[in-house]
Amino acid sequence: MGRQDPRFLVVGHLNKPHGTKGELFAWPLTDRPESVYAPGALLLPGDVDGTQPDPDLAPLRLDSVRPFKRGYLVSFGGVRDREGAERLQGRYLFLETEALEPLAEGELFYHQLLGMEVVTKGGEAVGQIEEVYELRPADLLEVRGPNGTVMIPFLSHIVIDVDAEAGRMVIDPPEGLLDL
Repeated sequence: MGRQDPRFLVVGHLNKPHGTKGELFAWPLTDRPESVYAPGALLLPGDVDGTQPDPDLAPLRLDSVRPFKRGYLVSFGGVRDREGAERLQGRYLFLETEALEPLAEGELFYHQLLGMEVVTKGGEAVGQIEEVYELRPADLLEVRGPNGTVMIPFLSHIVIDVDAEAGRMVIDPPEGLLDL
């Protein structure tokens, strides 16, 4: 009963124009920025709501990419001045899911975790994954269930099985984790 993967994924946000030659500061929103932010990559500008690619805007081909602060300065084919860059300011960037680099065996995209049922190894229902927070030293899963919301560290000794097809995650919570 594998859930339908989305056709497009958000991979970045065009923050603001930089300089006068059409460059923009892009904030990467992907685990694999090096494979997405490469010259020649085709990215789709989002609609005003940021929920899907804008059908009225043409895809953007990355001309140049250079690291800048915690993101990238990017320029796109056809965007040659600050005015052109300003028209794209504030938009999210999408990529077709199929264009993403394939995952290694056992890896998952975070969007595949959202909505997953979480149960303990004893079969007790914990809830559904509502959000994934990328933090150090471990990512956190926000799981909402009948007894409220719990934060579960995404660590191999706690998350013992993830079945993307069934939309189910099995955890072995340490004493007290689910009481928080």
